[in-house]
Amino acid sequence: MTVQPNSIEARDAAYQLHSYSNARKMEAEGSLILEEGEGIYVTDNTGKRYIEGLSGLWSVAVGFGEQRLIDAANAQMQKLPYYHTFAQKSHTPSVELAEKLIEMAPVPMSKVFFTNSGSEANDTVVKLLWYRANAMGTPEKKKIISRIKGYHGVTVASASLTGLPYNHMSFDLPLPGILHTGCPHYGGFAQDGESEEQFVARLAQELDDMIQSEGPDTIAAFIGEPVMGAGGVIVPPEGYWAAIQAVLKKYDILLIADEVICGFGRTGKMFGCETMGIEPDIMVMSKQLSSSYMPISAVMMNDRVYQPVADESDKIGTFGHGYTGSGHPVGAAVALENIKIIEERDLVGNAAKLSPLFIERLTALTDNPLVKEMRGIGLIGALELKQQGDAVGVAGAAMSAACMERGLIVRNLGDTVALCPPLIITEAQLNELFDIYADALASLSF
Repeated sequence: MTVQPNSIEARDAAYQLHSYSNARKMEAEGSLILEEGEGIYVTDNTGKRYIEGLSGLWSVAVGFGEQRLIDAANAQMQKLPYYHTFAQKSHTPSVELAEKLIEMAPVPMSKVFFTNSGSEANDTVVKLLWYRANAMGTPEKKKIISRIKGYHGVTVASASLTGLPYNHMSFDLPLPGILHTGCPHYGGFAQDGESEEQFVARLAQELDDMIQSEGPDTIAAFIGEPVMGAGGVIVPPEGYWAAIQAVLKKYDILLIADEVICGFGRTGKMFGCETMGIEPDIMVMSKQLSSSYMPISAVMMNDRVYQPVADESDKIGTFGHGYTGSGHPVGAAVALENIKIIEERDLVGNAAKLSPLFIERLTALTDNPLVKEMRGIGLIGALELKQQGDAVGVAGAAMSAACMERGLIVRNLGDTVALCPPLIITEAQLNELFDIYADALASLSF
């Protein structure tokens, strides 16, 4: 990438600190500037068009440029562009969205609390659990168990839940009271000669041992993504979630399902919980909730979680938590319309229908000697490439660059190269995506 003086790339490097970027590399090289989006495609400022193979950040379910979402935002902006949900005030879009989410929930839920990102939502969950523990007269019951390679956000609390080194290094994280148990990646963490069934049993026993070691009365909850996303697209083995839930029920520990990536159709069902047989007490949603056209996220809780919180707010006089943008009317209106589109166009069904082709095309690439493993479910998947030398991520970065050169945007997570296309993708477009992905892989040599 050539950066000209005073170009948009140069101005970007001069004035903006970017997420998940090497700041010095960014200063030297500039960034890819995207200007337009339509369907599964985005176009940069030179006019080059790309398939957005990661749906932005795992999130643009209905594709780019969806007029119905633009119209929903415009109509709400003209009617009530902003109002809050503090101090017993509300507005129709937030009420209707909360009602819709409760109706959609795969298990009985009681209340919805709106936030603006998955990170804020998981941060709120941590505070809710602490608040609830105090309300129940069990102030010691505040530890939360997450998993190695889990991803739950980047605020101080949610980054502590995240089990990835880069989210902790030099940030002085994780916070005390946040624990990390084993990752359900059989290909990465199974012991020699260990079957998937034995691997699952070991992870469940390790969780049980951790709970006993810490003290069951000190553990508030366990949090997990039904299918791990940013940790490398990790699909847990059969029986994993049943085994984990059995341990949690044994010790009366709450279960939080982080549906930020999986929710609204990504795994071939409306929620990842349905795909994996999870019965959560709390669900966290964002990304495909509004197809990321507006920042909005939600924490959905059952009555077991809500009632003690409500009692404590009555005792204190208020629930002292909330955000200026909680339940933002424009965000809520867009989310409602987005859900209507997902339902009306059966995009969940489209993900389920195209999943066999998606998995077939990914699997076919495992013949390449550079490929270590294929992982995927629904319309989310990845190839993990073999590490080149001592440096993690060399192969993944090369693959990502080769894809971009050919007009496909993917994301490399170390040496894992992820795909998560918009749910509107057609069979022909999916084949187009994989033709580019395969050609990029074939071009690599080390």
